[in-house]
Amino acid sequence: MVDNLNTWRLLKLETHNAFMNMAIDESILQAQIKSLVPNTIRFYGWNPSAVSIGRFQDIAKEVQLDNCRIQGVDIVRRMTGGGTVYHDAVDEITYSVIAQKNDLGTEDINEVYSKICSGLGHAIKTLGVEADFNEGSEKACPNLTIKGKKISGSAQAHKKGVVLQHGTLLLKVDLEKMFTFLRVSWAKTPQQVADVAKSKITSLVDELEREVSVEEVGEALKEDFEKTFGMHLQAGRLTPFENELTERLYRQKYSTENWNTLGKSQL
Repeated sequence: MVDNLNTWRLLKLETHNAFMNMAIDESILQAQIKSLVPNTIRFYGWNPSAVSIGRFQDIAKEVQLDNCRIQGVDIVRRMTGGGTVYHDAVDEITYSVIAQKNDLGTEDINEVYSKICSGLGHAIKTLGVEADFNEGSEKACPNLTIKGKKISGSAQAHKKGVVLQHGTLLLKVDLEKMFTFLRVSWAKTPQQVADVAKSKITSLVDELEREVSVEEVGEALKEDFEKTFGMHLQAGRLTPFENELTERLYRQKYSTENWNTLGKSQL
């Protein structure tokens, strides 16, 4: 049993393919449920670029499957809800928070979103621009916006008193590229969607009007998550339990067509 609730584990920024990223997140959740590990924050990237879909989405309706296959973009189904997301191999940092809800001081889903997103918001402010929290709706998870434009989206899974929230923070954004891989029913070309999305999606580089590195953003996130949760982040690594479970989830769930296409898994 972990006894120091004021010290959380920080997993250093690493890059994996989509299937491994989702397997790692779920293995941490399972370890946290068993009280084998501390509350954990993880930062990661995607290589190759990927599209992730929400737990209950229809992949054929959400993803340009042929374009993804031709250009080597992974497609993975998350265990969390929410919508379809394009994850660029270069221009994004993804975070996950896996924690006991009691340690976040609330059981309310929207309040959990608000608390975790406030850490993101403070980090964005540290970098030089103000972001606003939006509670979301039945069709959209809560998110962060700058001047009305989305810069960070998140999704959650809840199990046995533990929450997994993971989400993106856009460093740069190429909207035409993004919508080459995401399906929008009314659009005939990616450029059509990109033209509309210009007023709805932004990035740190667009708002700060300067280059920003993944390392700079990661350091800001670390410092402001610590302030938000009133804890200390201590560098750590996955345990043998998590490593073994990650490999099993990777092979038997997240890299399988049964899960990614049909949403079915024996694990």
